[in-house]
Amino acid sequence: MPWRALFLFLISSLPETQSHYHIYLLLTPSGIQTTPRKFIRLLSLFCILQVRDLSYRPPGTEHSLLNAVNFSLREKSFGLIFGPSGSGKTTLLQLLAGLSKPTSGSICVQKYDKDGKPCQSSQPLTPERVGIVFQFPERYFITDSVLNEVTFGWPRQRSDFHLKENLAMKLQRAINWVGLNGIALDKDPHSLSGGYKRRLALAIQLVQIPDLLILDEPLAGLDWKARTDVVKLLKNLKKDLTVLIVSHDLKEFAGLVDNSWRMEMGGVLREEPLPI
Repeated sequence: MPWRALFLFLISSLPETQSHYHIYLLLTPSGIQTTPRKFIRLLSLFCILQVRDLSYRPPGTEHSLLNAVNFSLREKSFGLIFGPSGSGKTTLLQLLAGLSKPTSGSICVQKYDKDGKPCQSSQPLTPERVGIVFQFPERYFITDSVLNEVTFGWPRQRSDFHLKENLAMKLQRAINWVGLNGIALDKDPHSLSGGYKRRLALAIQLVQIPDLLILDEPLAGLDWKARTDVVKLLKNLKKDLTVLIVSHDLKEFAGLVDNSWRMEMGGVLREEPLPI
């Protein structure tokens, strides 16, 4: 593993302590080491997803599905959007994932310093930085093994050995992340239980470690045990990822939610506490 990647991996799981800085000293060439104060300031940076005046009207129509949507979600936070069916919730997720282009508005990531001041220009949220798990994701499984399902679309040429080696490391991390360690990689994904199918769908999206993880009705069609398992899994993922879900299952997620919004008919989004 390159030293830069190892450095980022190690510091991501450690507190801002003196020992944390010592690891930085060991892994960083002396010529580019910063002072402890600058290093601690670097660690104090945080990002916020910012959606501004986002509207969407399908091409060839005069009816807007989303109207001037605005919201922000801080990194490593858990956001939930609720509201009636047909109000535009899934459409919003598709725009965030880059599956459709907005008619107007912006979707950006803004970095801030520890004092809450922007420290650089905002950057567009690109599709490569987003992982999305659709409702009933198991319906979209297309291969005959867990391994093939997760690696579908990966490069197959021999010249891409180093790339595949890197992806294999990410695969193992994703499998550990979602608790699929005990599942044989040659197992047919369609034979998994409902809860493990959702875990597999999450692992597919987590291989690339997205800046934003989106889920559409993640508990739909699951029995009570699988629902409990998925909620626990998302609680753990929240420690490392920014998570945004659309769900009608408000009580199950109430303990995880940092921000919530109601989508009203006509594609109007309003920040509002969960009505439970």
